[in-house]
Amino acid sequence: AVKAAQAVGYQGAGTVEFLYDPARDEFYFLEMNTRLQVEHPVTEMITGLDLVSLQLDAAEGKPFALTQEDVRFDGWAMEARLYAEDPAQGFMPQSGKVRLFDIPEMKDVRMDAGVEAGDEVTAFYDPMIAKIIAHGATRDEARARLASALRQTKLLGFAHNCDFLVSLLDDDAFANGEADTGYIERNLGRLAERNAPGGAAAIALAGAALMDRPF
Repeated sequence: AVKAAQAVGYQGAGTVEFLYDPARDEFYFLEMNTRLQVEHPVTEMITGLDLVSLQLDAAEGKPFALTQEDVRFDGWAMEARLYAEDPAQGFMPQSGKVRLFDIPEMKDVRMDAGVEAGDEVTAFYDPMIAKIIAHGATRDEARARLASALRQTKLLGFAHNCDFLVSLLDDDAFANGEADTGYIERNLGRLAERNAPGGAAAIALAGAALMDRPF
């Protein structure tokens, strides 16, 4: 990634994407974007750096207070995108009012959200609700922590992909690092099986609403 930026004399924040082939232990270049990606919190969590601040410094022409050799990696991080979309319907975007939205505060778990309870998710913008990022000493620890955070997340108001994300994170092939780029498509029916919408939170809210409703 560093060599690619140096080859074109690029200055500023950028993201270089690769695919990794574990059988050959080789990386394959995909593309470079001249901006931060949605997944930049993963890098922030394993390096302790504020990439947004560094991007602004680069744009202003300020010198960095660190060199490439100063960057150190600590453990693993994994990110999930919580979307207003229905996996069982081909990930069709959804819209509606956010009736309830709660993500538990957990050690080594970060949440970047664009909405809160009471907001409207419309059809005019990207349906991403939040990014949840977990850090761990190992990939499996980060994966398990992320799954736990999503399992405790409460989101009501429209169909979303939270249960799908938990199913994928708990899947043996994914946990073992064996899932390839076609794995979700081949196993979507199983991974997209729905739980009771909202789980216990939805049942409690429905019960409270019925108690207040005259018959």
